[in-house]
Amino acid sequence: MPGTVLLLAASPLGRGRLVDAAGVLPVLAAVAPAVLSGTETANVVELADPLEPQAVLTRLRAAAAAPGPLTVYIAGQLQLDRKQRLPHLALARTTAATVRYTALPWHWIREELRLRSAADTALLVDLHAEAEAWSHVAERGLGSGPNAAVYGRVAPASGRRGPGEPAYMKAVATLLRSGHRPPLPALHEQALARIAEAGAGRDLVLAAGGSASRPPFAHPATRPGRPEGHATTPPGTEHAPDAMGHAPHTLAHDPHAAISAAVRAGRHGDADALAARHEAAAVRAHGPASDAALHWAEVRADLAMFAGDAVGSCRAWLAVAGVRLAAGQAVDAPAVEAAVDRAHHQWGRIRDTARARELGPALAELRLRVPGRREGALENVRRQLRQLQAAAR
Repeated sequence: MPGTVLLLAASPLGRGRLVDAAGVLPVLAAVAPAVLSGTETANVVELADPLEPQAVLTRLRAAAAAPGPLTVYIAGQLQLDRKQRLPHLALARTTAATVRYTALPWHWIREELRLRSAADTALLVDLHAEAEAWSHVAERGLGSGPNAAVYGRVAPASGRRGPGEPAYMKAVATLLRSGHRPPLPALHEQALARIAEAGAGRDLVLAAGGSASRPPFAHPATRPGRPEGHATTPPGTEHAPDAMGHAPHTLAHDPHAAISAAVRAGRHGDADALAARHEAAAVRAHGPASDAALHWAEVRADLAMFAGDAVGSCRAWLAVAGVRLAAGQAVDAPAVEAAVDRAHHQWGRIRDTARARELGPALAELRLRVPGRREGALENVRRQLRQLQAAAR
């Protein structure tokens, strides 16, 4: 089965640029697709200094839904938005004041990968971070969740004139140009060794689950797959605070892997049945508004989308948003915004006009409370709903 590779290099075009991220793309593009992916054949998508976060999300979503192994290479810079203090990948038009609307929220990446298995999903990242984002990652990691193996480094702003360079990613690309892709833990260590002197004492190293450590670069300390003291979040709690659990993530007991396999085989009913059992168990154990129960409700909403059931997916996302709001979550909380955005997206894909009219008022009511990041989202719903209602007369 062919693999999929997404090459994403992004940084602001103005004075706020910390790294010349796109400079690594020619080196990566010189690597054979099969080597980038670690599969016999691969499809490669390249995004150089994209302008719109929604456009990046569309490409990421398509890559995450593709069958076969997925490898995502990301070079760029991290910034925190001023309102929620969450890390974002800055894009070409991002400024300090516009992060929330012009940058890609890092949690979107985690969200898109949640139905995949870490056994066939990998992120290699080379990120430069402005001061506040640097402190955030040092304290909390990147929060990439248990569904992808994450390798790379986060470097602080250099403080010198001009942007820095994605040295780690260039080292990875140079190693891969040999025509051989070693296991990712070994590739990661070899790349770290190549940039050891430049990053001594500064860089945060990411290995396996997105956690951060600061090893002595003279003797690279990241062990294959897992740094000292590393732990990942157990399935079903990736939306919970760090304190909710640190049991090692065991692929052998990962229901996400079984669900992903069923979806790829076209057994959508089996996938939903398995997710439904986990959702029911989470509801019994923790209640319908618990992180675990909401996670499985969201998985089922995505499964309906993969099955082509836009009505079911929209209805499920509306329900998730309603539960989160009823539980007291803020209207601009990332999980709330994501649920309403996904309900809106699926509503737009409903071909049965009667069902679209039925769900439209509930979506409009939610959009009134949760406007989201896209300007005009509420008016978009109202306009389409008026058209549907006019057509029914």
